[in-house]
Amino acid sequence: MEALTKEKRSVVQQGDTHNSTAQRELASGLSTETQEMLDRDAKVFLHQALSTPVMNVMESAEGPYIVDHDGNRYLDLHGNGVHNVGFNNREVITAIIRQFTDQLTFTPRRYTNLPSIEFAEKLAQLAPGDLNRVLFCPGGSEAVEMAVMLAKHVTGKWKTISFWSQYHGNTFQAATLSGNEHFTSGMGPMVPGAHHVAYPNYYRNPWGIDPQNQDEIDERYLYQIREIFRHTPDIAAIIGTTVSSTPYVPSLNYWQQVREICDEYGAFLIFDEIVCGLGRTGKLFACEHYVIPDVVVLGKSLGAGILPFAGIVTKDKYNEVGDFSIGHFTHEKSPICAAAGLAMLNYMEDNQVIENAAAMGRYLLQGFQRLAEDFACIGQVDGKGLLLSMDLVKSHETKERDEYRARAILSYCLQHGISFKVIDGNVITMRPSLIITREDADLILKTFRDAFDATA
Repeated sequence: MEALTKEKRSVVQQGDTHNSTAQRELASGLSTETQEMLDRDAKVFLHQALSTPVMNVMESAEGPYIVDHDGNRYLDLHGNGVHNVGFNNREVITAIIRQFTDQLTFTPRRYTNLPSIEFAEKLAQLAPGDLNRVLFCPGGSEAVEMAVMLAKHVTGKWKTISFWSQYHGNTFQAATLSGNEHFTSGMGPMVPGAHHVAYPNYYRNPWGIDPQNQDEIDERYLYQIREIFRHTPDIAAIIGTTVSSTPYVPSLNYWQQVREICDEYGAFLIFDEIVCGLGRTGKLFACEHYVIPDVVVLGKSLGAGILPFAGIVTKDKYNEVGDFSIGHFTHEKSPICAAAGLAMLNYMEDNQVIENAAAMGRYLLQGFQRLAEDFACIGQVDGKGLLLSMDLVKSHETKERDEYRARAILSYCLQHGISFKVIDGNVITMRPSLIITREDADLILKTFRDAFDATA
C-alpha cells in the first residue's frame, strides 16, 4: 500500500486522495480533450485541497446520474449532498423559469416577496414540534454561524461544545466548530470558547466495548459532555450533525441524554442537517428520528441542487434578537432560491420521495449486510435512509483501516459507472439521490459485489 504522509492524512479524513496508483490509472483513460480541460482548470483556479486536482470533467446531469465529457455515465452516490430530488429536476427548473419570467429575481433589503414567504411557511408547517421560525442565507457555513449567534444572544452565554472531525463549514466560527485541523491549521487563534468531544462511533469506540452495548458506550461519550458543563460555565450550545456524514448513527438514547443535559444547563441543542436533512434519512428532518432541537440548520439540497441556499429553522420563543442582525445577507430572501426550494418540497410530497428514501435505504442496507457476510474486508455497515457506509478493514480483530482496498474499490466502481466518496481513507460513503429506483439499487449492489470480487 502507498504510504500516506502526515500532511496528506487530514485530507484523507475528509475526501479522496488523487495520487494513488488506482486513480492515476483511471486518469490515463481520459480523452485528450478532457485532459486539456483538466490542465486549463489547474492553471486558472487557486489550488486547494479537496477541490484540486480534479479527476474529471462533467458534461451534464439528470436525476441520479452524471455524465462526463467523454460520454461516460455514472450513478452518483455523492452529489455533494445537493441532489436529493435529482439533478436538474424538471419541476424545479420550471418553477425557476416561471420566477424569471415574473421578473422578480431579487428583493432589496427591507422588502419581502411571496415566494420567500410561501417557502418559509412550508418549512415551518413541515418541521417537527415547535420549530416554526425561519431565516435564510446563501450557504451552509453562514447558516451555522446564524444558529450559533442566535444561541449566544438568547442564552447570554458564549462558549460551545461540538464534535471532533465533523464539518460545519469554512467561516471562522464554523471551522472552529468542525474540530478538524485541515480547516484551521495556519490560521492562528480561532473563535474562543470552543470545546470538542468525540462523536459516538460504536464500531470504533476507543474502549473496546462490544458495539452492541450501545448504552454503555453512550455513557462514556456523554461523560465528556457532562464534565465540560460541570467545570465550564457559559456554554451557549451543543452543535452536531444529527447523523454524521460518514455516517455514524447515534442511538436514540444518546441524543435524548444530550437534550436533557442542554435543558439542565440552559444551553441550545443545534442540529446541523445540511447533509442528513431534507429526506436523506427517510424523514424530512433527521431529528424526527430522535428529539426536537432548538435549531435545525439546513443547506445543500435546500436550493434543490441548482441554486446555493441555506437557512435555519428554530422556535418562536427565540424570536427575540430583533435589535441585532445575525444574518443580514444580500440574498437572504432570494425569490429565485425560494421558488426552487418550494418546488423541491412540493415535488417530494407529490412523489413520495421521502418514503422512497426510507424503502431504498432499507433495501441497500440489507444488501450491504449480505456483502459483509461474504467479504471479510467489510468490518462494519452503517446507515439510516439513503446515508450509508461500509468501513473496510484488514482485520476484524484489529479494525486496521484498509485504505488501499477502498481506493481500489473506488477505482473499479468509477470504471463501471458508480461514483462515491471515501472518508477517513477507508470508509465507503454513499448518499445517492432520493429518487433512485429498485433498478438503480440493484446496480449499486451488483457493482460493489463485482468490485469486491475483482479486488480480492
